[in-house]
Amino acid sequence: MWLTREVCRCLHHNSSGWITLKKIPRGRFSNNQSIRLPWQPITSAPWRVSSSSSPATADSDCDTISVEGRTFLRDDMTTVTPKILSRVGRNLHNQKHHPLCLIKERITDFFYGAFLNRRGNPLFSVYDNISPVVTLQQNFDSLTVPKDHISRRKGDNYYINRKYMLRAHTSAHEHELVKCGLDAFLVTGDVYRRDEIDASHYPVFHQMEGVRLFTSHELFEKCSDKNLSLFENPPHQRTAEKQGPHTLEAVKLVEYQLKNTLVNCMKHLFREDLESRWIETEFPFTHPSWELEIKFQGEWLEVLGSGIMSHQLLDSAGAGDKIGYAFGLGLERLAMIMFSIPDIRLFWSDDDRFLSQFKVVNPSQVKFKPFSKYPPLIQDISFWCPDSYTSNDFYDVIRSVAGDLVEQVGLVDEFRHPKTDRTSRCYRIIYRSMEKTLTKEEAGDVHMRIGRTAQERLGLEMRTK
Repeated sequence: MWLTREVCRCLHHNSSGWITLKKIPRGRFSNNQSIRLPWQPITSAPWRVSSSSSPATADSDCDTISVEGRTFLRDDMTTVTPKILSRVGRNLHNQKHHPLCLIKERITDFFYGAFLNRRGNPLFSVYDNISPVVTLQQNFDSLTVPKDHISRRKGDNYYINRKYMLRAHTSAHEHELVKCGLDAFLVTGDVYRRDEIDASHYPVFHQMEGVRLFTSHELFEKCSDKNLSLFENPPHQRTAEKQGPHTLEAVKLVEYQLKNTLVNCMKHLFREDLESRWIETEFPFTHPSWELEIKFQGEWLEVLGSGIMSHQLLDSAGAGDKIGYAFGLGLERLAMIMFSIPDIRLFWSDDDRFLSQFKVVNPSQVKFKPFSKYPPLIQDISFWCPDSYTSNDFYDVIRSVAGDLVEQVGLVDEFRHPKTDRTSRCYRIIYRSMEKTLTKEEAGDVHMRIGRTAQERLGLEMRTK
């Protein structure tokens, strides 16, 4: 999940009802090797196979949603929009020479080079083509996220319906991969969260998840004390330093492995003399947990979240005799830092002036050169809000109507009427195309359509000056 302060393809269905995920143990995918993940049949199916060739479609006037050849029924939890579904299947992290792909490959190369098994093969296996459509059980329950946890809010996630959603994090695949017997793997994919609109936030971004598990022998084999154990017997109470079942010695050794690995990975990405520091934090499915910050151009920047994996999660996945760490990092975050990319919308650009800059042999030497920046146009919009109003609903309307023409949206005024107790909000919308100069007429037309759509979908009452 890795809800940090900065951020706060396909599984194949076969005739036997299983999902096969192509992979090669301890390495990259191979066309003739696969693992099987159990697929639970559903009697009152909230989805059915569709003959449509469209990767993802949704119409607010229709009671179904089509994603990757499967048709889902809408219900009162549905929050996905056609604009968001149009991003499903783009897989920017797998597009050759794309900056996100370059970051992914450099991190993968680090793990391949730093961790080898006894045969000299990569210890970590890599999964970068898993469908973003997951169940709520995968996204939350399998990770021991409490039913009332803030991360489940409808206003923060893209729900397809009450059973399915677009994953909010690559952690959604941890449980199933551990259950398949894997103990060292990297998962990369697109993730979806409803968020504000500015140069560093976008509702679709890309994460890399890493997991490493240890048996007692693997963790303690170089220790002189042969009486060390992974687990307390009987289990102790949870403390700030560890989970109840774990011994402090085991936690400290895994913590050392985790921190040493990730600091070295960041040095591999940036430079050997990179300054870094660890900040204690909390995540729902790791304890203890830490964020890593690096010093870049004089500023401390958070780059990833990590921690000791929940023993409850491992035990439910059949790995209760092991201890391990997990981490999650955002590829856009790292790419924006490394390549000096100023606007997150650029990652979705097909403009050759952007993409051609990354067709290089050594990506570490790339510094993004901004092409002509077109002038902004600024418009304000004010309205009375119903009690059910959430800002993320309004941001989704803006994205649905304006696409990537909007650079930033900010709340500039909020007013509660003393007599009616109604709330009014005023937002400032900055329009700026990355491809051409917008005219006042073009921006004005989009602005009017945003207002009309917000009235129809959200029940807002527009205010006129």
